[in-house]
Amino acid sequence: MRILVVGPSWVGDMMMSQSLYRTLKARYPHATIDVMAPAWCRPLLSRMPEVNEAIEMPLGHGALAPGERRRLGISLRERCYDRAFVLPNSFKSALIPFFARIPLRTGWRGEMRYGLLNDVRVLDKQAWPLMVERYVALAYDKGTILSAKDLPQPLLWPQLQVSDDEKSQVCASFSLSCKRPIIGFCPGAEFGPAKRWPHYHYAALARTLISEGKQIALFGSVKDREASEEIVAALPAEMRCWCRTLAGETQLEQAVALIAACEAVVTNDSGLMHIAAALGRPLVALYGPSSPDFTPPLSNKARVIRLIKGYLKIRQGDKESGYHQSLIDIKPQQVLDELHDLLQSGGRITDASVDR
Repeated sequence: MRILVVGPSWVGDMMMSQSLYRTLKARYPHATIDVMAPAWCRPLLSRMPEVNEAIEMPLGHGALAPGERRRLGISLRERCYDRAFVLPNSFKSALIPFFARIPLRTGWRGEMRYGLLNDVRVLDKQAWPLMVERYVALAYDKGTILSAKDLPQPLLWPQLQVSDDEKSQVCASFSLSCKRPIIGFCPGAEFGPAKRWPHYHYAALARTLISEGKQIALFGSVKDREASEEIVAALPAEMRCWCRTLAGETQLEQAVALIAACEAVVTNDSGLMHIAAALGRPLVALYGPSSPDFTPPLSNKARVIRLIKGYLKIRQGDKESGYHQSLIDIKPQQVLDELHDLLQSGGRITDASVDR
């Protein structure tokens, strides 16, 4: 069986979609699975052994471009796919498999895609509370799995592969010391400061960890550089050599290998959080207005700290630097206690998504 998956366009969603690929491969061991996704996804897809090929989606996230999608679909006909899975819910995401004349095209209904999809699933959000469950459900025949409770357990969570040699090489290339364990911080967040733990809390945590013999690596994109530099600036001068800003300095494949080399990770709700979870790193995930009820870190080595309930769709809080009070109220000592407990227990806990 040859399968085409039209993948998501966000880091966290792409990571969670691996659960679908793993489930398909478990059900159909001889299937060939190709994933069409933006070019930046290639470093992630290349570390998923279930994926045969990453096919670049050259169109931007918001571009309809029906003519270009038709051309892309026609170019895929020679691959003779038997089945397609369309993970985004948009109308335009279903066009390419339709133009490719793939016989069976599966996805959730989304933007009224009858005709484009001929295996349409109607979503009951209460029956499918987690995004990963919605992805995995598509691997089963329509009508056989009626709710998340019916899915075979345990779910096959994302797992990225990084070799020990690659970890050693990338740490050396960024001059990270082999004498101190690395604690990764991911202080950025895609949708604004309201999802960020305050930089001064990160700095307070860094001071304690450095005094305990750790070194800190700050991960993120160019957009997270300022937040990272604020953390370093808040440290005593003699500690700054043990806190390295990597935000904006690494390619995604390098960041993945560096996170894999970390002893543990402290992170906001972000795409890097999902990468750290898939790498099996002990992690403490800090949530404020966004909720772990839909997209928690998928790992038995993850602990979630959240002090409020519900979901607030805001990008900037009303406190200093746009922080949200619920994240300000998470104190560094609480995070340190969770981190110590994780490391002392070997990183394993029984529930990956319990609010604390």
